[in-house]
Amino acid sequence: MASNETPSSSNETPDTPSTGNATNKFAFVGIPSPAKSNNKTPMNRTISNDSYYGAIMDTSTWKTVNAFNEDPEYEAIVHNVEKAIIQKEIDPQLSFKGSSGTYLIKDTEGKTIGVFKPKDEEPYGQLNPKWTKWMQKLCCPCCFGRSCLVLNQGYLSEAGASLVDQKLLLNIVPKTKVVKLASKTFNYNALDRTKVTVKKNIGDNMPSVAKHFKRLGLPPKVGSFQLFVNGYKDADYWLRRFDNEALPESTAKKFQHLFERLVVLDYIIRNTDRGNDNWLIKYEPASADQGDEEWSMVENPEISIAAIDNGLAFPYKHPDEWRAYPYHWAWLPQAKVPFSDEIKELVLPQLNDVDFVQDLCDDLFELFKTDKGFDRGTFFKQMAVMRGQILNLSQALKDGKSPVELVQMRAVTVERNKGGFGRIRSDSDTFTQSISSRNPFFSWC
Repeated sequence: MASNETPSSSNETPDTPSTGNATNKFAFVGIPSPAKSNNKTPMNRTISNDSYYGAIMDTSTWKTVNAFNEDPEYEAIVHNVEKAIIQKEIDPQLSFKGSSGTYLIKDTEGKTIGVFKPKDEEPYGQLNPKWTKWMQKLCCPCCFGRSCLVLNQGYLSEAGASLVDQKLLLNIVPKTKVVKLASKTFNYNALDRTKVTVKKNIGDNMPSVAKHFKRLGLPPKVGSFQLFVNGYKDADYWLRRFDNEALPESTAKKFQHLFERLVVLDYIIRNTDRGNDNWLIKYEPASADQGDEEWSMVENPEISIAAIDNGLAFPYKHPDEWRAYPYHWAWLPQAKVPFSDEIKELVLPQLNDVDFVQDLCDDLFELFKTDKGFDRGTFFKQMAVMRGQILNLSQALKDGKSPVELVQMRAVTVERNKGGFGRIRSDSDTFTQSISSRNPFFSWC
């Protein structure tokens, strides 16, 4: 999701007008039927929004499917989004950018606070609302998809990149987790929408029958929910500006370090889609603090980056067919500078720790196994690629290489040979290292 400007949509008019009927509101969202909590309350009874929805959102009467006990701040944001959709009918807005179903999510005040990417609306998903990938599949099936990636697991890749970012304390990926949301603006098939209409009619005419429905509204969609960042622009915009307007020395040093964090993240997760249009830069030029004296204090410019669009990472093999999917930052002048001591001190101790690397793999296992199409063997291959990337990165940091020299190293996979599964490990675990012998036909794209 490369959008970096907050759209103005606080005055949007919902597609379906409010009728004052509480049941009608529930026909469009994926939450439990209110009739289940009180069989004596008719479904077509008019109830005030404050008292009715307040009871529904209370965790003592309605248990949300989006629970993050380890991160109460993130959980509160998601619950705010649920309230915005259910109570105030502030529906997500489809972004016209990108090649998949990407939705800007708003809070109860109509402010954009997140980006939601449903699993079934990914570039190669069955319900992708964008026609570009459908045309590619129809007209050029031999080039459809990326053979090194697991299809329709981009939402896990987004959340996995955030997990790696947090474990290594890189702090460049906006927090991303897997959530479930429902809204009439999402792309559902005709069957799901017909079911909603039928259940609504039954609820209006036969409430005693409708109270047995497990759900009145549209089914929740699973996907990645990434917190929205404000004030950022595409990296390509600022990089062009920096070519003509040199950064102050202190700011340039900070930007170099942030750039190295991006390199570390992308290399470890083997991001196959990192162009200069899907990572962001926030740059605030220096400002003078005018005082009473004749001179004024000039503050250094502030700069920060955000690594978004991480849905095409974690391949189960290195690219070895048509395309190499290179890191486009490797052509930047910052990539020719050797890794700094600062980045070495930040990540090298963890990358050299076998237990840390295995803990990282275990955490990713807990995340990836939640997918219905999860395959244990494919996941182990993904981790073998990631271990190989970590091995190369560790060696490059020790040898004082630059990012461009890092990407020129031979692709390596490191497989773990063990008897147990999951978090079970022993001193007898061994690792097999292998070097990729096949190179893609095109190395520049």
